[in-house]
Amino acid sequence: MAQNLPFLFDRPNEPLFIKRDDVNFDVPTDYWPDRYKSLASSIQSRFPTSGQVIPVQKIQQLPNISEITALGRRENFSIFNPFHRKCATKLVEILMNASNVDQFLSICAYTRDKVNPYLFVYAASVAMLHRSDTRGVSLPAHVQIFPELYMDSSVFGRAREEISIVPTGSRMPIEVPRDYTASNLDEEHRVAYWREDVGINLHHWHWHLVYPFDGPLEVVRKDRRGELFYYMHQQIVARYNFERLSNGLPRVRRHNNLRDPIPEAYFPKLDSFVASRIWPARQADSVLSDLRRDADQLHVDILDLERWRDRIISAIQDGFVRDAATQRDVPLDEARGIDILGNIIEASLLSVNRNRYGDFHNIGHLMFAYVHDPDNRYLETFGIMGDPTTAMRDPVFYAWHSYMDSIFQEYKSILIPYTEQQLTFDGVRVTEVGVIIENARSNEFLTFWQQDDIELSRGLDFQPRGSVFARLTHLQHAPFTYRIRIENNGQRRSGTVRIFMAPKFDERGASYLFRDQRGLFVELDKFTVTLQNGSNVIERRSTESSVTIPFDQTFRIIPNRLPTGTAGENFNYCGCGWPQHVLIAKGNAEGFRAELFVMVSDNRNDVVQQQNGNSAGNAGCDDAQSYCGLRGGLYPDRRAMGFPFDRLPRVNVNTLTQFLTPNMRVQDTTIRFTDRTVARPSVGVQNTAGNQNQTGQRLPSSRPM
Repeated sequence: MAQNLPFLFDRPNEPLFIKRDDVNFDVPTDYWPDRYKSLASSIQSRFPTSGQVIPVQKIQQLPNISEITALGRRENFSIFNPFHRKCATKLVEILMNASNVDQFLSICAYTRDKVNPYLFVYAASVAMLHRSDTRGVSLPAHVQIFPELYMDSSVFGRAREEISIVPTGSRMPIEVPRDYTASNLDEEHRVAYWREDVGINLHHWHWHLVYPFDGPLEVVRKDRRGELFYYMHQQIVARYNFERLSNGLPRVRRHNNLRDPIPEAYFPKLDSFVASRIWPARQADSVLSDLRRDADQLHVDILDLERWRDRIISAIQDGFVRDAATQRDVPLDEARGIDILGNIIEASLLSVNRNRYGDFHNIGHLMFAYVHDPDNRYLETFGIMGDPTTAMRDPVFYAWHSYMDSIFQEYKSILIPYTEQQLTFDGVRVTEVGVIIENARSNEFLTFWQQDDIELSRGLDFQPRGSVFARLTHLQHAPFTYRIRIENNGQRRSGTVRIFMAPKFDERGASYLFRDQRGLFVELDKFTVTLQNGSNVIERRSTESSVTIPFDQTFRIIPNRLPTGTAGENFNYCGCGWPQHVLIAKGNAEGFRAELFVMVSDNRNDVVQQQNGNSAGNAGCDDAQSYCGLRGGLYPDRRAMGFPFDRLPRVNVNTLTQFLTPNMRVQDTTIRFTDRTVARPSVGVQNTAGNQNQTGQRLPSSRPM
């Protein structure tokens, strides 16, 4: 029965009793929406059953969903909105409490056509990811369910024409223009290709599924989730700054005064099929206002955000927070402080005191999302900052998260800098670092455009059946291999290789002070190696990165049904991960100068013994463990996330060179962009248990080497 659950997500606005491809849900008429119950005989004769029939059992006691249906089916849904969040949490609780898969399916069938479709997909996805009996089910890519959240709305008119006139098998992909939200008159549009990348936005959506900030405690409570909220978003901002510098733009300006105008405009060019509305735009120099939206149960002032911010900063300076349950002071020590702060700033269920420290991150998103209509006088829905699915498209997302990161860095600046002894791995030296690309210069990354097709039909409600594809153009880089030589002057031992990269020069062409550059280092990979006595040459492919997942995994290019077990579980959990195609920044035609940093740390200080007794990498999916952790396990690195760049440098360290210890090495590299567009190489069906190279072959694991 579990293998049939993905069909619940097909055509989310169409009633479940309507045939989907060659599959029919036999939904009891008692479960139908009231509008259709009296028409049951007529509807059943118009939509006869054929093909596979999925029985839906009637359950004795149906759940009370009156709280959930308080959010209308034709409204947009925002997990940042406390009212919407409460509705979603209630449905997640109901689905998590289903006694078995059959009952889970029955509750889904009963609620699906009665509650808000966006809310249903979110809640059902969270529940399926966290129930032990549904982990092996492959969730469809969110872009296939709600394609209108990811691409130019003009695509869908052309798609309807194509599927209405052209028979299946002869249809042409609908090309999504690379530039459709603005022209080059807008400076910020230079990096729109990155902000609007479908894979990047799918990552943000899926990360918030794996790490929801509200819901049942067993869903929210994960090892170091507050710290991971900080680190994942810090890395997003660092990557965005890398991209901006590649395109001749300055680093993002953080929005640290909530009463200042927002200089960037944004016109998303997206439709909402559910709400039948165009997503609102934001004009340049818009100003945040107090929210007075009765329909959304939102009454919140800018002063509330400022008060929460001041209390958080005061707690950082004092070195402790006040626990609401015990009324005791909890120290923000170096072991748990960043995790506590992450849960407070995001305002997750794990916040030690929501009443005192508030809902800073989420309400901030809503403030920006309603800037065009803060009192609902024009009956406008929220803008794209109100949805994790769309928020990363907006330039102000990065201004907001840069500001939050500055608060986290306030805490990090109080910690004692790492000493040379803490950074050194005695007896180990990194003597050579290189990047190899076939038929290219050494230490040079190559980037270009690539086109790929994704299926839209499961998200085109009330349209003729049959496949239709959208053709996306996105950034891509040539696959490469790291070659690292490590000298071990001692016995056989284990080390952790940490690979980062940062721009070499700032927007003025000047060299960085290390205290500024450290926040621009993006993590590219992290893995364990066994070092023999003497010289060790390590080769590691870019497709094996601990940060990324391959294209097929991002977009779920797999059959609808997977066998239950490890592969299916890993595929779902590994849907959380940075897209492989944007591992490397765009660079420029001249060759953008960057510094590749490699460090080998002592694995005895890094390794985490999982609760089942195994070490990191054996507790579940580990493809993108740096950003997403391990399913059901502890975060697989005992060090602080972002180590060794997470703290200010020690005294008299002003440059990256001065920061280095013998177990570190920096290699100058260039990123050369060629303005050409290529088609994606043909590959086989993705092996869901691991990464894959461009030829479709399974890559050997490097954990450990």
